Amino acid sequence: MSLFARTLKPATALARLSRQSARFYASETAAAAPAAGKLVVNFALPHAAILKGTEVNQVDMSAVSGDLGILADHVPTIEQLKPGVIDIISDSGSAKYFVSGGFAIMNPNSVLNINAIEAFKLEDLDPQAVATNLAESQRLASSAKDELTKEAAAIEVELYEAIQTALSGKSK
Repeated sequence: MSLFARTLKPATALARLSRQSARFYASETAAAAPAAGKLVVNFALPHAAILKGTEVNQVDMSAVSGDLGILADHVPTIEQLKPGVIDIISDSGSAKYFVSGGFAIMNPNSVLNINAIEAFKLEDLDPQAVATNLAESQRLASSAKDELTKEAAAIEVELYEAIQTALSGKSK
């Protein structure tokens, strides 16, 4: 048997299994959803939990694939977060956090897990400090002698620009 044939058989079996799992996965969603169209959010950082099992109405976020609005019964997905705002909307109002990156995992039971590297309440960020740090990072990016310093400064520039955009209320 050729290498191609040996490789093809397991791939075909995996495809059949994958289709069966997809049907089961979708049917599981309706049975396990929380009551009253609420979304349950767990929002964690490496050093702290911001939200744990909190019921909300909607979560808006910036992902690599685009901006998302997540409601209860949203299709299961895994999204890589880009630097930007996560807006958590509940009956008591809205809480906006700036995240530098991470992942959001929407489960079939209307549970959204957000794992971020860093997160800060938008209202706690100082626009003047952001502008100062952005200017310094831009200076370093343009004057760095070695590639490592230049690349690190470019990452900082991207981050500070995203924070400025978030503070100005404009979407990127």
